[in-house]
Amino acid sequence: MSAVRKANQATPVWRLKGYGDTLRAADRSPATQRAYSSDARAFVDWAGERGATSPGDVTKKDLRDYLLFMTTRGDERTSIIRRRASLRSYFAWLVERGHLAASPAARLLAPRPAQQLPKIVVREQLENLLDDDWGEDEWATLDRAVCEVLYGAGLRVSELCGLDLANIDFAQGLLRVLGKGRKERIVPLHRRGLEALRLWIEDARDEVLRADSPRDALFLNRRAHRLGPRDVRRILDHRVARGHVHPHALRHTYATHLVEGGADLRVVQELLGHESLTTTQIYTHVSKSRLQKVHRQTHPRG
Repeated sequence: MSAVRKANQATPVWRLKGYGDTLRAADRSPATQRAYSSDARAFVDWAGERGATSPGDVTKKDLRDYLLFMTTRGDERTSIIRRRASLRSYFAWLVERGHLAASPAARLLAPRPAQQLPKIVVREQLENLLDDDWGEDEWATLDRAVCEVLYGAGLRVSELCGLDLANIDFAQGLLRVLGKGRKERIVPLHRRGLEALRLWIEDARDEVLRADSPRDALFLNRRAHRLGPRDVRRILDHRVARGHVHPHALRHTYATHLVEGGADLRVVQELLGHESLTTTQIYTHVSKSRLQKVHRQTHPRG
């Protein structure tokens, strides 16, 4: 890091430490804390190289130039949009604390993200994954339970890894899930998923439990620690007979199958834990896309 950058970050007037402390006090997720703090520091570095010595020196044009700089550099639009949100949060915090009269980032526009249809698991792969005979050892039992819950409840990988034993209601067939922004939701799980969970808990989990294992964690990895996202990816890579399946593709497949089955979009939104219905609406486009593909492949004039 250059001397200018070091000096700029160390200058108390930018109040980066205070901003980070507020993110922690607000109980934002660790990933959000890291991203927002890192984004603010990166901008301070960039602004300092251009002569800014305090937040009061920053104009809306500077912020637009920064977004253009990242775009020209080839950064992903989704990353640029997140950094724009980080800067809006940072400057809004400075205003709230009385360190700045007005936020130059208040109405800062960012490039629209390209809407890409989510990839879903083809039927053959799904049947291979969920219906194959994997054996009866404790790890096969774990792997099946993980895959059944990922597809059967449409969870994010982080949500699945964060499940505790107390989050399962076998009597009602429900999971209590802690999602983004630490928001809790209740998600139903089908009979086969519940059976896979019960088998893991009653017949296999104690076999891999060690003295230093987290007693409340539902899923454990080969080291007897709480299951992590990398562990889930390894499970899928090992169990899928042909081709690679990303864990999040099972969530997309779950949502697409619900929409195709006639589920109300707002119900799907609630099940997925989406804040905005707009996010959920992409699955209607997925369904249309699949219908068009089938039509092209099967209709005589397709």
